[in-house]
Amino acid sequence: MKIMFSAGEASGDIHGATLAAEIKKLSPSTELFGMGGDLMSAAGVRLVRNYKDYNVMGVVEVIKNLRRLFQLLDDLTEIARAEKPDLLVLIDYPDFNWRLAKRVKKFGIKILSYIPPSAWAWRKGRAADCAKIADEFIAIFPFELPVYQQAGAKISFLGNPLVDAVKNNFSVDDAKKYFGVKNSEHVILLMPGSRRQEIKLILPEMLNAAKILSKLDVRFFLPLADNVDENEISKKIASAGVEVTLTKNFRYDLMNIADAAIATSGTVILEAALMNLPCVVLYKMARLNYFIGKMLVNIENFSLPNILMNKKIQPELLQDEVTGEKIAEEILKICSNRAKVVADLKTACAKLGEHGAARRIAEKILSVAKN
Repeated sequence: MKIMFSAGEASGDIHGATLAAEIKKLSPSTELFGMGGDLMSAAGVRLVRNYKDYNVMGVVEVIKNLRRLFQLLDDLTEIARAEKPDLLVLIDYPDFNWRLAKRVKKFGIKILSYIPPSAWAWRKGRAADCAKIADEFIAIFPFELPVYQQAGAKISFLGNPLVDAVKNNFSVDDAKKYFGVKNSEHVILLMPGSRRQEIKLILPEMLNAAKILSKLDVRFFLPLADNVDENEISKKIASAGVEVTLTKNFRYDLMNIADAAIATSGTVILEAALMNLPCVVLYKMARLNYFIGKMLVNIENFSLPNILMNKKIQPELLQDEVTGEKIAEEILKICSNRAKVVADLKTACAKLGEHGAARRIAEKILSVAKN
Protein backbone atom coordinates (compact mmCIF):
# COMPACT_ATOMS: atom_id res chain seq x y z
CA MET A 1 0.00 0.00 0.00
CA LYS A 2 1.18 3.52 -0.85
CA ILE A 3 0.19 6.80 0.76
CA MET A 4 1.22 10.21 -0.58
CA PHE A 5 1.48 13.27 1.68
CA SER A 6 1.45 16.95 0.78
CA ALA A 7 2.62 19.29 3.57
CA GLY A 8 3.85 22.76 2.65
CA GLU A 9 5.03 24.41 5.87
CA ALA A 10 6.70 23.79 9.24
CA SER A 11 3.52 22.96 11.17
CA GLY A 12 2.49 20.51 8.45
CA ASP A 13 5.89 18.85 8.69
CA ILE A 14 5.35 18.34 12.44
CA HIS A 15 1.87 16.86 11.96
CA GLY A 16 2.98 14.75 9.00
CA ALA A 17 5.92 13.31 10.92
CA THR A 18 3.70 12.35 13.85
CA LEU A 19 1.24 10.56 11.56
CA ALA A 20 3.97 8.89 9.52
CA ALA A 21 5.58 7.46 12.66
CA GLU A 22 2.25 6.00 13.82
CA ILE A 23 1.41 4.61 10.38
CA LYS A 24 4.79 2.87 10.25
CA LYS A 25 4.15 1.31 13.66
CA LEU A 26 0.74 0.02 12.59
CA SER A 27 1.72 -1.01 9.05
CA PRO A 28 5.51 -1.16 8.52
CA SER A 29 5.17 -2.23 4.88
CA THR A 30 3.14 0.83 3.88
CA GLU A 31 5.15 3.09 1.57
CA LEU A 32 4.99 6.78 2.45
CA PHE A 33 6.16 9.52 0.10
CA GLY A 34 5.42 13.08 -0.95
CA MET A 35 6.20 16.70 -0.08
CA GLY A 36 7.23 17.53 3.48
CA GLY A 37 10.28 18.45 5.52
CA ASP A 38 13.13 16.98 7.52
CA LEU A 39 10.88 15.71 10.32
CA MET A 40 8.70 13.76 7.90
CA SER A 41 11.80 12.36 6.23
CA ALA A 42 13.14 11.17 9.59
CA ALA A 43 9.76 9.53 10.29
CA GLY A 44 9.96 7.40 7.15
CA VAL A 45 8.47 9.56 4.39
CA ARG A 46 10.36 9.50 1.09
CA LEU A 47 10.55 13.17 0.16
CA VAL A 48 9.98 13.92 -3.50
CA ARG A 49 10.02 17.66 -2.71
CA ASN A 50 11.08 19.58 0.41
CA TYR A 51 8.64 22.32 1.38
CA LYS A 52 11.52 24.54 2.55
CA ASP A 53 12.45 25.18 -1.08
CA TYR A 54 9.03 26.73 -1.75
CA ASN A 55 7.92 28.22 1.59
CA VAL A 56 6.36 31.67 1.05
CA MET A 57 3.73 33.64 2.97
CA GLY A 58 1.19 36.28 1.96
CA VAL A 59 -0.40 37.46 -1.28
CA VAL A 60 2.52 39.56 -2.50
CA GLU A 61 5.12 36.86 -1.80
CA VAL A 62 2.99 34.17 -3.50
CA ILE A 63 2.58 36.35 -6.62
CA LYS A 64 6.35 36.81 -6.83
CA ASN A 65 6.84 33.02 -6.69
CA LEU A 66 3.90 31.94 -8.87
CA ARG A 67 6.02 30.36 -11.60
CA ARG A 68 7.90 28.14 -9.13
CA LEU A 69 4.70 27.19 -7.30
CA PHE A 70 2.92 26.19 -10.51
CA GLN A 71 5.94 24.15 -11.51
CA LEU A 72 5.77 22.43 -8.12
CA LEU A 73 2.08 21.75 -8.70
CA ASP A 74 2.86 20.22 -12.09
CA ASP A 75 5.67 18.12 -10.63
CA LEU A 76 3.59 16.69 -7.77
CA THR A 77 0.68 15.99 -10.13
CA GLU A 78 2.95 14.00 -12.42
CA ILE A 79 4.51 12.17 -9.46
CA ALA A 80 1.03 11.19 -8.21
CA ARG A 81 0.06 9.96 -11.69
CA ALA A 82 3.22 7.88 -12.00
CA GLU A 83 3.27 6.51 -8.43
CA LYS A 84 -0.51 5.80 -8.22
CA PRO A 85 -0.86 5.97 -4.41
CA ASP A 86 -3.88 4.44 -2.69
CA LEU A 87 -4.49 7.74 -0.93
CA LEU A 88 -3.35 11.35 -1.03
CA VAL A 89 -3.30 13.00 2.41
CA LEU A 90 -3.50 16.80 2.31
CA ILE A 91 -2.03 18.41 5.42
CA ASP A 92 -3.28 22.00 5.77
CA TYR A 93 -1.62 24.37 3.19
CA PRO A 94 -5.02 24.85 1.51
CA ASP A 95 -4.43 27.21 -1.42
CA PHE A 96 -1.88 24.85 -2.90
CA ASN A 97 -3.15 21.48 -1.70
CA TRP A 98 -6.69 21.79 -3.04
CA ARG A 99 -5.39 22.63 -6.50
CA LEU A 100 -3.31 19.48 -6.28
CA ALA A 101 -6.32 17.48 -5.03
CA LYS A 102 -8.48 18.52 -8.01
CA ARG A 103 -5.83 17.26 -10.40
CA VAL A 104 -5.04 14.04 -8.56
CA LYS A 105 -8.74 13.17 -8.14
CA LYS A 106 -8.94 12.72 -11.93
CA PHE A 107 -6.55 9.77 -11.65
CA GLY A 108 -9.02 7.91 -9.41
CA ILE A 109 -6.86 8.47 -6.32
CA LYS A 110 -8.72 8.87 -3.03
CA ILE A 111 -8.26 12.14 -1.14
CA LEU A 112 -8.16 12.68 2.64
CA SER A 113 -7.97 16.19 4.07
CA TYR A 114 -6.18 16.40 7.41
CA ILE A 115 -6.56 19.86 8.96
CA PRO A 116 -9.09 21.11 6.37
CA PRO A 117 -9.40 24.76 5.26
CA SER A 118 -10.66 27.12 7.97
CA ALA A 119 -14.13 27.49 6.50
CA TRP A 120 -15.47 28.15 10.01
CA ALA A 121 -13.55 31.45 9.98
CA TRP A 122 -13.83 32.67 6.40
CA ARG A 123 -15.10 31.68 2.93
CA LYS A 124 -17.61 29.18 4.30
CA GLY A 125 -18.49 28.17 0.75
CA ARG A 126 -15.15 26.36 0.57
CA ALA A 127 -16.56 23.57 2.73
CA ALA A 128 -19.04 22.56 0.02
CA ASP A 129 -16.38 22.82 -2.71
CA CYS A 130 -13.94 20.69 -0.71
CA ALA A 131 -16.64 18.13 0.12
CA LYS A 132 -16.98 17.42 -3.60
CA ILE A 133 -13.29 16.57 -3.86
CA ALA A 134 -12.16 14.81 -0.66
CA ASP A 135 -13.44 11.39 0.37
CA GLU A 136 -12.74 11.98 4.07
CA PHE A 137 -11.87 14.87 6.37
CA ILE A 138 -10.13 14.75 9.75
CA ALA A 139 -10.27 17.87 11.92
CA ILE A 140 -7.95 18.61 14.85
CA PHE A 141 -10.34 21.05 16.55
CA PRO A 142 -13.97 20.39 17.49
CA PHE A 143 -15.14 23.81 16.28
CA GLU A 144 -14.24 22.85 12.67
CA LEU A 145 -16.97 20.19 12.36
CA PRO A 146 -20.33 22.02 11.95
CA VAL A 147 -19.59 23.94 8.74
CA TYR A 148 -18.29 20.79 7.00
CA GLN A 149 -21.12 18.61 8.28
CA GLN A 150 -23.61 21.12 6.91
CA ALA A 151 -21.83 20.89 3.55
CA GLY A 152 -22.24 17.09 3.53
CA ALA A 153 -18.59 16.25 4.14
CA LYS A 154 -17.57 13.02 5.86
CA ILE A 155 -15.60 14.60 8.70
CA SER A 156 -14.43 13.38 12.10
CA PHE A 157 -12.64 14.80 15.13
CA LEU A 158 -10.38 12.16 16.71
CA GLY A 159 -8.46 14.44 19.05
CA ASN A 160 -5.39 16.60 18.57
CA PRO A 161 -1.98 14.84 18.28
CA LEU A 162 -0.24 17.73 20.04
CA VAL A 163 -1.74 16.45 23.31
CA ASP A 164 0.66 13.50 23.03
CA ALA A 165 3.56 15.25 21.31
CA VAL A 166 3.95 18.21 23.67
CA LYS A 167 5.72 17.04 26.83
CA ASN A 168 8.84 17.89 28.77
CA ASN A 169 11.86 15.61 29.12
CA PHE A 170 13.37 17.11 32.30
CA SER A 171 12.14 18.10 35.73
CA VAL A 172 11.95 21.86 36.34
CA ASP A 173 15.20 21.81 38.34
CA ASP A 174 17.06 19.82 35.69
CA ALA A 175 15.73 22.06 32.93
CA LYS A 176 16.91 25.18 34.76
CA LYS A 177 20.31 23.58 35.19
CA TYR A 178 20.47 22.66 31.48
CA PHE A 179 19.58 26.18 30.35
CA GLY A 180 21.64 27.90 33.05
CA VAL A 181 18.69 29.65 34.69
CA LYS A 182 18.90 30.69 38.34
CA ASN A 183 15.89 30.22 40.62
CA SER A 184 15.76 33.98 41.18
CA GLU A 185 15.52 34.73 37.44
CA HIS A 186 12.35 35.11 35.39
CA VAL A 187 12.28 33.61 31.90
CA ILE A 188 10.50 35.05 28.88
CA LEU A 189 10.54 33.31 25.49
CA LEU A 190 10.60 35.06 22.13
CA MET A 191 8.98 32.94 19.42
CA PRO A 192 8.79 34.93 16.16
CA GLY A 193 7.73 32.07 13.88
CA SER A 194 9.50 30.20 11.12
CA ARG A 195 8.58 32.20 8.02
CA ARG A 196 10.97 34.87 6.77
CA GLN A 197 8.17 37.42 6.49
CA GLU A 198 7.09 36.84 10.10
CA ILE A 199 10.65 37.26 11.35
CA LYS A 200 11.12 40.42 9.31
CA LEU A 201 7.93 42.10 10.51
CA ILE A 202 7.54 40.82 14.07
CA LEU A 203 10.95 40.01 15.59
CA PRO A 204 12.16 43.65 15.72
CA GLU A 205 9.20 44.65 17.90
CA MET A 206 9.70 41.58 20.10
CA LEU A 207 13.27 42.72 20.65
CA ASN A 208 12.10 46.26 21.41
CA ALA A 209 9.83 44.81 24.08
CA ALA A 210 12.70 42.72 25.45
CA LYS A 211 14.84 45.85 25.70
CA ILE A 212 12.13 47.55 27.78
CA LEU A 213 11.68 44.50 30.01
CA SER A 214 15.43 43.91 30.41
CA LYS A 215 15.45 46.44 33.27
CA LEU A 216 13.83 43.67 35.33
CA ASP A 217 15.52 40.44 36.44
CA VAL A 218 14.59 38.61 33.22
CA ARG A 219 16.35 36.12 30.94
CA PHE A 220 15.26 36.02 27.30
CA PHE A 221 15.45 32.86 25.19
CA LEU A 222 14.61 32.37 21.53
CA PRO A 223 14.08 28.73 20.50
CA LEU A 224 15.05 28.47 16.83
CA ALA A 225 12.70 26.75 14.37
CA ASP A 226 14.35 24.15 12.13
CA ASN A 227 14.27 26.16 8.92
CA VAL A 228 15.25 29.66 10.10
CA ASP A 229 18.51 31.45 9.33
CA GLU A 230 20.36 31.63 12.65
CA ASN A 231 22.77 34.27 11.34
CA GLU A 232 19.89 36.56 10.36
CA ILE A 233 18.33 36.19 13.82
CA SER A 234 21.67 36.85 15.54
CA LYS A 235 22.19 40.04 13.50
CA LYS A 236 18.76 41.38 14.48
CA ILE A 237 19.44 40.63 18.15
CA ALA A 238 22.85 42.32 18.03
CA SER A 239 21.33 45.35 16.31
CA ALA A 240 18.65 45.62 19.02
CA GLY A 241 21.27 45.67 21.76
CA VAL A 242 19.52 43.19 24.03
CA GLU A 243 20.81 39.88 25.40
CA VAL A 244 18.89 36.89 24.05
CA THR A 245 20.00 33.25 24.26
CA LEU A 246 19.35 31.19 21.12
CA THR A 247 18.46 27.52 21.65
CA LYS A 248 17.71 24.57 19.38
CA ASN A 249 16.89 21.67 21.68
CA PHE A 250 14.33 20.77 24.36
CA ARG A 251 11.88 23.52 23.44
CA TYR A 252 9.11 22.11 25.63
CA ASP A 253 11.43 21.97 28.63
CA LEU A 254 12.23 25.63 28.01
CA MET A 255 8.49 26.38 27.92
CA ASN A 256 8.08 24.48 31.18
CA ILE A 257 10.41 26.83 33.06
CA ALA A 258 9.30 30.08 31.39
CA ASP A 259 7.01 32.63 33.00
CA ALA A 260 5.54 33.90 29.74
CA ALA A 261 6.18 34.12 26.01
CA ILE A 262 5.92 36.66 23.23
CA ALA A 263 4.88 34.65 20.21
CA THR A 264 3.65 34.91 16.64
CA SER A 265 0.23 33.32 16.21
CA GLY A 266 0.33 29.72 15.02
CA THR A 267 0.69 26.16 16.27
CA VAL A 268 3.33 27.26 18.79
CA ILE A 269 0.63 29.10 20.77
CA LEU A 270 -1.21 25.82 21.31
CA GLU A 271 2.04 24.04 22.19
CA ALA A 272 2.68 26.72 24.80
CA ALA A 273 -0.86 26.33 26.15
CA LEU A 274 -0.30 22.59 26.59
CA MET A 275 2.81 23.47 28.63
CA ASN A 276 0.75 25.95 30.73
CA LEU A 277 2.73 28.85 29.30
CA PRO A 278 0.82 32.16 28.87
CA CYS A 279 1.57 34.12 25.70
CA VAL A 280 1.18 37.59 24.35
CA VAL A 281 0.10 36.60 20.84
CA LEU A 282 1.17 38.70 17.85
CA TYR A 283 0.31 38.79 14.19
CA LYS A 284 1.49 41.23 11.57
CA MET A 285 1.67 41.05 7.78
CA ALA A 286 2.37 43.24 4.78
CA ARG A 287 -0.24 46.02 4.54
CA LEU A 288 -1.75 44.72 1.29
CA ASN A 289 -2.12 41.22 2.77
CA TYR A 290 -3.72 42.70 5.90
CA PHE A 291 -6.14 44.80 3.84
CA ILE A 292 -7.25 41.76 1.82
CA GLY A 293 -7.46 39.55 4.91
CA LYS A 294 -9.53 42.10 6.83
CA MET A 295 -12.16 42.03 4.06
CA LEU A 296 -12.35 38.24 4.05
CA VAL A 297 -11.95 37.14 7.67
CA ASN A 298 -14.55 37.82 10.34
CA ILE A 299 -13.52 36.29 13.67
CA GLU A 300 -13.28 37.80 17.15
CA ASN A 301 -10.08 35.96 18.17
CA PHE A 302 -7.20 34.68 16.07
CA SER A 303 -5.17 32.56 18.53
CA LEU A 304 -6.22 28.96 19.13
CA PRO A 305 -6.67 28.94 22.95
CA ASN A 306 -8.88 32.03 22.70
CA ILE A 307 -10.89 30.44 19.88
CA LEU A 308 -11.33 27.22 21.88
CA MET A 309 -12.65 29.21 24.84
CA ASN A 310 -14.59 31.67 22.66
CA LYS A 311 -13.15 34.53 24.70
CA LYS A 312 -9.85 36.36 25.15
CA ILE A 313 -8.01 34.44 27.87
CA GLN A 314 -4.63 35.85 26.82
CA PRO A 315 -3.82 39.05 24.91
CA GLU A 316 -3.67 39.33 21.14
CA LEU A 317 -1.97 42.21 19.30
CA LEU A 318 -2.66 42.64 15.60
CA GLN A 319 -0.88 44.69 12.94
CA ASP A 320 -0.25 48.27 14.16
CA GLU A 321 -0.74 47.16 17.79
CA VAL A 322 2.48 45.14 17.48
CA THR A 323 4.89 47.59 19.11
CA GLY A 324 7.58 47.08 21.71
CA GLU A 325 5.80 49.30 24.24
CA LYS A 326 2.44 47.55 23.87
CA ILE A 327 4.00 44.06 24.02
CA ALA A 328 5.95 44.91 27.19
CA GLU A 329 2.80 46.33 28.78
CA GLU A 330 0.82 43.14 28.02
CA ILE A 331 3.63 40.90 29.31
CA LEU A 332 3.56 42.67 32.67
CA LYS A 333 -0.24 42.32 32.83
CA ILE A 334 -0.18 38.63 31.97
CA CYS A 335 2.54 37.89 34.54
CA SER A 336 0.59 39.67 37.29
CA ASN A 337 -2.45 37.49 36.51
CA ARG A 338 -0.58 34.32 35.55
CA ALA A 339 -2.49 31.80 37.72
CA LYS A 340 -5.84 32.76 36.18
CA VAL A 341 -4.47 32.59 32.64
CA VAL A 342 -2.93 29.16 33.26
CA ALA A 343 -6.24 27.86 34.66
CA ASP A 344 -8.02 29.05 31.49
CA LEU A 345 -5.34 27.47 29.28
CA LYS A 346 -5.89 24.12 30.98
CA THR A 347 -9.64 24.38 30.35
CA ALA A 348 -8.99 25.23 26.68
CA CYS A 349 -6.61 22.29 26.22
CA ALA A 350 -9.13 19.88 27.75
CA LYS A 351 -11.23 20.47 24.61
CA LEU A 352 -8.52 18.89 22.44
CA GLY A 353 -9.49 15.33 23.33
CA GLU A 354 -7.85 12.37 25.03
CA HIS A 355 -4.33 11.05 24.57
CA GLY A 356 -3.71 8.70 21.64
CA ALA A 357 -5.07 10.96 18.86
CA ALA A 358 -2.16 10.31 16.49
CA ARG A 359 -2.76 6.56 16.59
CA ARG A 360 -6.50 6.97 16.05
CA ILE A 361 -5.88 9.27 13.10
CA ALA A 362 -3.27 6.89 11.62
CA GLU A 363 -5.75 4.01 11.93
CA LYS A 364 -8.34 6.11 10.09
CA ILE A 365 -5.90 6.98 7.30
CA LEU A 366 -4.94 3.34 6.82
CA SER A 367 -8.60 2.32 6.81
CA VAL A 368 -9.48 4.86 4.11
CA ALA A 369 -6.45 3.81 2.04
CA LYS A 370 -7.39 0.12 2.24
CA ASN A 371 -11.13 0.33 1.60
